[in-house]
Amino acid sequence: MLTYHMESRGSLPLYEFLYQKIRQDILTGTLTAHEKLPSKRKLARHLQISVITVENAYAQLVLEGYVYSQEKQGYFVSPLALETTVPIQTMPAGSQSRTDGSTTLRHPPVTEALSYTEFPFSVWARLMRQILTEENKTLLAPTPFHGVTELREAIAWHLFHFRGMTVSPGQIIIGAGTEYLYGRIIQLLGKDLRYAVENPGYPKIARIYQHYGAVCQFIPMDDKGFSVQALTWTGAEVTHVSPSHHYPTGIVMPAGRRFDLLAWAAQHSSRYIIEDDYDSEFRYQGRPIPSLYSMDQSDKVIYINTFSRTISPSIRISYMVLPPPLVERYQSELSFYSCPVPSFEQYTLARFIRQGYFEKHLNRMKTAYRKQRDGLKSALRQAFGSIPHQFIGEDAGLHFLVKVDTKKSETALIRTSRASGLNLSFLSEYVHGRSDEYNATLIVDYSRLDPGDLDVTARQMADLFRTSDE
Repeated sequence: MLTYHMESRGSLPLYEFLYQKIRQDILTGTLTAHEKLPSKRKLARHLQISVITVENAYAQLVLEGYVYSQEKQGYFVSPLALETTVPIQTMPAGSQSRTDGSTTLRHPPVTEALSYTEFPFSVWARLMRQILTEENKTLLAPTPFHGVTELREAIAWHLFHFRGMTVSPGQIIIGAGTEYLYGRIIQLLGKDLRYAVENPGYPKIARIYQHYGAVCQFIPMDDKGFSVQALTWTGAEVTHVSPSHHYPTGIVMPAGRRFDLLAWAAQHSSRYIIEDDYDSEFRYQGRPIPSLYSMDQSDKVIYINTFSRTISPSIRISYMVLPPPLVERYQSELSFYSCPVPSFEQYTLARFIRQGYFEKHLNRMKTAYRKQRDGLKSALRQAFGSIPHQFIGEDAGLHFLVKVDTKKSETALIRTSRASGLNLSFLSEYVHGRSDEYNATLIVDYSRLDPGDLDVTARQMADLFRTSDE
């Protein structure tokens, strides 16, 4: 029977402490592949905790792929290909907490309606006035090539506390959007390498790599995400993945597949993984999915994230975290590039993070988006009625999929959608090459909808499947 001293959890919630202890036992081999875990009731009784606590811990382990369940049999340990232990994270030096106060190129959803109404404009304006008063001399000084120190320190602090990542400010490069950072990565690693991208996936990524002269390999997805076996066959050296919440399928890459991918990267010095963590902040059930970077033991992961999703697309501030061996290389080869983000915005964002406003804003946005998602799902259920449909990937991000069981051709569905002004996105439009696997699967972006239009939008979507030509 699993035995843990629950009173030593400190300030952690019971379910998270239990999740961490079982996860640690799996990673260290104390619990072996396919070993059966105690039933929820037995473990709850043994540890003198509630069944709900055990259920939540098991659910998180299943979500991340450390455990799998079999109906009427229970929970079992998933086999992990990479024998490794994820280290306990410690705060990096210089980051101590402060309390100073396909067919059509379509963009992934951007925050518009709710982000505008929920954003704390008064707070942001006050911080801007403070920066103008207190940092007036600094604002006129040259900006470091990798961004102002205050913002890089704030991001390192945020990543440690909210993503479990130990990074130093010196590893962080500030950029004007992720497209800018993709270009810098190609210049850093070399355009003569083969770059692998997810298929289906956001097509702009491949176009950027190809624009810089790099060869792109399109790697098929399965129900666990990126296929490492297919990746190996292509001979690619660099792979671009979004393991915490893939766009557009919503797949979360399980732990076993993550270790396979990390093992692939560790086999050759030229191999690297670009981890695109673009909307990891928006998870509505369980704890955040750990980043690949936090699991990496070979310095092979380049981590990328953006504030375009959490604050506004117009802010145009993104960042990447380079593994230590690449930091010196970047400084010697690419530090002649000036930082493209004005220091005024960087200082403002740094205070927004450090003074706790960013966390409060995220919490408000998660609440608002959860309400928006639930409202739209309810409206869709009612509107679709007897039309067979299934929601996919609704537990995270700002979109979900609706797979509809219909005999109508997708070509006709797309044509009718455009003609009616709905302009819906279909999953098949994000596939490189032909595939019938994703027929009649809608990408529903609820972040851009007006809360008062949910019922109307749902009825329009349902009518599409009732009235489209064959």
